[in-house]
Amino acid sequence: MAAVKTGLSRKLLARVLSVYFSLTLLVTVGQIFTEYLSTKNHVEGELQTLKNTFSSSLTRALWELNHDQVRAIAEGLMSLPIVEGLQVRGENGNYIAEYGIRAQRSPAPVDREIIEDHPGGVFSYSFPLVFKFSGRESTVGDVTLYSSFDTIFSRIEVGVFFLIGNALVKTTFLVFLFMTAFRTMLSEPLQTITEQMGNFDPQHPEESKLSIKLDDDNELLQLKESYNHVIDDLIISNNKLKDAQNELTLANKKLDDQNLILEQEVAKKTASLSQIMLDLEQQKDELIAHQRELRQENENRQYIEAELRKRNQELASSMDTLHQAQEQLVESERMASLGGLVAGIAHDVNTPLGVSVTAASFLQERLNNLKTDFEDKSLTSKNMASFIDEAEQTALLLLSNLERASDLIASFKQVAVDQTSETEREFVLGDYINEIIQSLKPSFKHTEHQINVSCPDKLIVTCAPGAIAQIVTNMVVNSITHGFEGKAAGSVTLDVKEDGDNVVIHYQDDGKGLSEEELSKLFDAFFTTKRGEGGSGLGTHIMYNLVTQSLHGHIEADSTLGNGLQYTIRFPKKSA
Repeated sequence: MAAVKTGLSRKLLARVLSVYFSLTLLVTVGQIFTEYLSTKNHVEGELQTLKNTFSSSLTRALWELNHDQVRAIAEGLMSLPIVEGLQVRGENGNYIAEYGIRAQRSPAPVDREIIEDHPGGVFSYSFPLVFKFSGRESTVGDVTLYSSFDTIFSRIEVGVFFLIGNALVKTTFLVFLFMTAFRTMLSEPLQTITEQMGNFDPQHPEESKLSIKLDDDNELLQLKESYNHVIDDLIISNNKLKDAQNELTLANKKLDDQNLILEQEVAKKTASLSQIMLDLEQQKDELIAHQRELRQENENRQYIEAELRKRNQELASSMDTLHQAQEQLVESERMASLGGLVAGIAHDVNTPLGVSVTAASFLQERLNNLKTDFEDKSLTSKNMASFIDEAEQTALLLLSNLERASDLIASFKQVAVDQTSETEREFVLGDYINEIIQSLKPSFKHTEHQINVSCPDKLIVTCAPGAIAQIVTNMVVNSITHGFEGKAAGSVTLDVKEDGDNVVIHYQDDGKGLSEEELSKLFDAFFTTKRGEGGSGLGTHIMYNLVTQSLHGHIEADSTLGNGLQYTIRFPKKSA
């Protein structure tokens, strides 16, 4: 009986303490979780703040395809304590930089800011990189920053230990208080009551009443009074028990009759239950069949996912090949431009050289005749005077044509060397532009097109002259090929001005112009209005890259149908 008494008190104490422990644990865990969420939100806010710090430089680097700068910026971000991983993707979904912890991502491009949680306590913040130019926006890639539970825990570690220590101290004190109170107010009185109740004598119930002394008016006092009242009732009940036995015999007979009726009802219910079990077995078979179908469908889905991953890898490989082909096309476009320049210069140089060869042959013939007359001693003063006159005219003709060929070759030589070289040097911009126009004249000498150049004298710039040559060549050739199509006499104005430390080139033709849709795609790679007629669509794309990357400047285009095309190019006099 002592074990039972002790067990009841301990169980009650254990349940009270269990509830307290549970509440304390729940509150502590809730406080820690709240602190964790608050710190996580703060970390996510810091990650979002980083976007305003580095997105512009990273966008510029991606737009300029400067992957080394992209990786340098990424390595700088990895040095921040809150950044444990980083992924930078290009506009085609290709990974340019990957560092630290990472998670599986959707291949679709990111078009808005996204915060995601990943397995293992890792979470990420993704946002797109949008480059703005000429009033348009272009997504050049996206960035994903990763952080984890370790970063958050390092910030809340002291607070967590304080909360746990506080809970342990309060729990220890309350355990001691509960144990003392339970022993004095519950355990000892219960043990005394239990011992007296254990000495109950059914033959003399009046002697089994509780006689324990209780100071407080509590549940134990009520238990004592109730128990003594039960003893009194027991004495009365014993007297009534004999009367009840007689009634019980009669009731047993009635119960037998009810049992027979109940057995019949049970038989009916059992038959109904058997039918229900059969229906359940049939439903079980159908469920197994559905599970097999779902398993087969899952296997098919896994096969399709594997095929999609394979096709994605093939697509990535195709994109690399496409980039290489684009670079080769850009170089081919540059060499094709130079080839056209060579063909035009060669044709123009051929004419004065042909005249010079004819004049030299004529002079040689006259020298041979003079030599024959001299040897035969038939040389007269008239023949000598005629030879001198013819020789003088032939020499003048020969000299003028050779000088013309020399000028053409010198102009072509400087422009051709510059177009194939990216070396920077100091030169007079106006003279150099005139040399470029001079080298381009053979391409439109059979037309009535006019090119007017206005440039301040002695305007000296320091940059790669090949970039200037390629830009001017592309603008003039595009005007002649596209703008002046079907037009006998076109006019081009090239106006150069100084603006502080910058040079501003305003180019304008009076060609057929471009529509709003064509103007929006003017600087896109492979865009051309001569698709299928020899146009590569890389001329204006090369111009844009040369202005923004080689010259570190800015280019804008403006046009409407029927009103020609205008370019405004601004770049520093000295390359940075």
